[in-house]
Amino acid sequence: FEELSDKVKDVLVNGTKGKEVTVYYKGQRGEGSFTYRAQSVGSSTMLSRIIALVKEAQGSKPPIQRIVDKVASVFVPVIIGLSVVTLLLWLFFAKDNGVTYGILSAITVLVIACPCALGLATPTALMVGMGRGAEEGILIRDAVSLEIAKGVDTVVLDKTGTLTKGKPEVVDRLWVVGDNGYARNVLYSIERRSSHPLAAAIVENLADCEPVIVLALRNIPGEGLRAQVDKINYFVGNERLLSNNGVTIPDEVSAMASKWAADGCSVIYIASEKEGVMGLYAVADAVKPTSLRAVEMLRDENVELHILTGDSSEAASLLARRVGIEHYKGNVTPADKWQYIKSLQDSGRKVAMVGDGVNDSAALSMADLSIAMGSGSDVAIDVAQMTIISDNLEKVPQAIKLSRATVGIIRQNLFWAFIYNVIAVPIAAGLLYPFTGYLLNPMIACALMALSSVSVVTNSLRLRKRG
Repeated sequence: FEELSDKVKDVLVNGTKGKEVTVYYKGQRGEGSFTYRAQSVGSSTMLSRIIALVKEAQGSKPPIQRIVDKVASVFVPVIIGLSVVTLLLWLFFAKDNGVTYGILSAITVLVIACPCALGLATPTALMVGMGRGAEEGILIRDAVSLEIAKGVDTVVLDKTGTLTKGKPEVVDRLWVVGDNGYARNVLYSIERRSSHPLAAAIVENLADCEPVIVLALRNIPGEGLRAQVDKINYFVGNERLLSNNGVTIPDEVSAMASKWAADGCSVIYIASEKEGVMGLYAVADAVKPTSLRAVEMLRDENVELHILTGDSSEAASLLARRVGIEHYKGNVTPADKWQYIKSLQDSGRKVAMVGDGVNDSAALSMADLSIAMGSGSDVAIDVAQMTIISDNLEKVPQAIKLSRATVGIIRQNLFWAFIYNVIAVPIAAGLLYPFTGYLLNPMIACALMALSSVSVVTNSLRLRKRG
């Protein structure tokens, strides 16, 4: 990219959305051409959205900062009052040079107590912490989310696309009505209208099929698809979809489905109101290499883990055993996920939900902290308070650790800012003078005030080096 001309770079960066552009290039490493279509340009690109989110988040205020603001609103008039009291005490008690020492001490109190460190304590830590998060691929929507994350003690994980790769493959199939071309074409035509990863696996498996006209397509969350082909209603989805539409599953088919589910596969049925169950597919989704490590990292943070999935209970149980998670629930609808999150909260848990699909959006909005995988749907990303740009689940425990570290730094900053004033203000007022004859010089007070601000900023910058 560095070898491309400025004109070509401009075309790449500022191209017209949706328009195909062919670029010819020539450089030290060779020459050639490529054609591209811009999916988004300008402010709608992922990079622009990341920059905007980080800027917005860094300018927001967590609850702890609102408390600091209230304290500062009282702190300033109190210091002015102490300065006046210092002057009056010097005038009243000092026998010699009372006016001179009184004015110097009053000015020193005002200078040394300038609340710069207090004002910098939170914003500097937030800017460094959120900037570090962005560098690691963790987008934090606002400062409130960052403070909430530190208290999370329960993380609920979606299965497909979160714990697993989200790119399932067909591993087996059974046609009850015979592997006829028409049934395959109907299944292909209905599934190609869905954005679900399981549907994509079946479409890929049936890539040689011919599409047919599909009408009245309806997506039923947590169940599957209902559609009409040649005036006949077809159902493509899980066992619940068939049961809710009065389709009986033969015993031999149910036995095969149970066997596949026990092996950790998701079972997709195709049925019609005319012929009943026509066939079923077994689809498996491999666990991400990062999932096991992410589970260990979350446990190290004393976080309790749960799995929620619309897949069968058998598939959920097998996945839970594979990754070492004790709590799980299968066959859940989006409403069930929402209710599950609420029940955890009612029991006193601080819950984070991690998901990537439209079906997760209700649960994400209910959770105390919502985290979306960046490879998921736009709805999930828009609802979430944090977004993991990649599909690496290890970023979730990293986000919680970053939150705890950032809030810890804020508290350290505030502690030292208050302690500095508690110690410095009495000395500036002349507390040591009756015992040692020492009176703090206003210029030294200026240096100490500046040093307190530098110390707060330096302490915040330690976040950049944290693992």
